[in-house]
Amino acid sequence: MAGVGPSYDAPLFAPALLAASWNLDIDRLLADSGYDSEANHRMAREGLGIRSTVIALNRRGSRKWPKQPYRRQMIRRFHRRKYGQRWQAESVFSRLKRRLGSALRGLSNASRGRETQMKVLTHNLMILAGSTA
Repeated sequence: MAGVGPSYDAPLFAPALLAASWNLDIDRLLADSGYDSEANHRMAREGLGIRSTVIALNRRGSRKWPKQPYRRQMIRRFHRRKYGQRWQAESVFSRLKRRLGSALRGLSNASRGRETQMKVLTHNLMILAGSTA
């Protein structure tokens, strides 16, 4: 999902997760604390049948335990080792932006989507070709 200009990406969580779930079965979901909301946990678990969510807890300036069940569960059963694997995805995003640019020039959602797909395809072809530039 691509938006226009710099913005808060939490509203894109649900549409992106729904689109991904149509294409593959998701067993465990890893996300950063920007996506920590009971609604996101509930949608993933109950709505899409994802067995486990590993979303870093955003304490929102409070040291109290969250009242919502899935957010409380994140405190009790947070998978540090699994969450630590996020660096791999972040590394790919960083490399892609560094090599092919971080801005999209398309004016419509459809053209930005195509441009994003082309950047990912180009990135993958560069990896296969052994390019290190």
